[in-house]
Amino acid sequence: MAIRKIITPENPVLRQKARKVKDFQDPKLQILMNDMVETLLDAPGVGLAAPQVAVSDRVIVVRLPDDEQARDEYGKDAGVLYVVANPEIIRKSVDMVDGVEACLSIPGYYGTVERHVAVSVRGIDPEGNPIRIKARNWLARVFQHEIDHLDGILFIDHAKQIWTVEATEYDNLVEEAENNLWTPDTNVLINVDSPDVQVDFGD
Repeated sequence: MAIRKIITPENPVLRQKARKVKDFQDPKLQILMNDMVETLLDAPGVGLAAPQVAVSDRVIVVRLPDDEQARDEYGKDAGVLYVVANPEIIRKSVDMVDGVEACLSIPGYYGTVERHVAVSVRGIDPEGNPIRIKARNWLARVFQHEIDHLDGILFIDHAKQIWTVEATEYDNLVEEAENNLWTPDTNVLINVDSPDVQVDFGD
């Protein structure tokens, strides 16, 4: 495995629509997936898409932190590694929420982005088997962010606000945002696990 360079918007690959993966026996694909995992862990980050390492293939890797605090916050989602080819969102909640996002390809910039509270993702695992993933809250946000990358979309394209902050200040924002979400009009924090916040996938 190798750590690959994460590109920035100056590289046109980041804005291209990625190709669908067809050959799961291609050794280059397995090398790419392994390298993406290594790169994500080294960054460190919670998600990485193949276009971010200058490969225009529809592959993403996602992994929430796995320390004690993360296990308290994310439960069974903490530390689970997802490597998914050809991911697509097949269901999404009606409910949407604001949250703070950043991107390894746009270092130093942060933004408030509205995302679906929950999504169901269909894709293919590294062995070529079909998989489905149900994600809520922060995990759902990461999947939406990474799948956007496969269509050349960056979080700044959705952001209601964009700003730069010191790393320590951003860590504080993320710590709040991972368990809570801002209501856009009042800046009041609401807990997404509250019974008042319902997840409705609609019809």
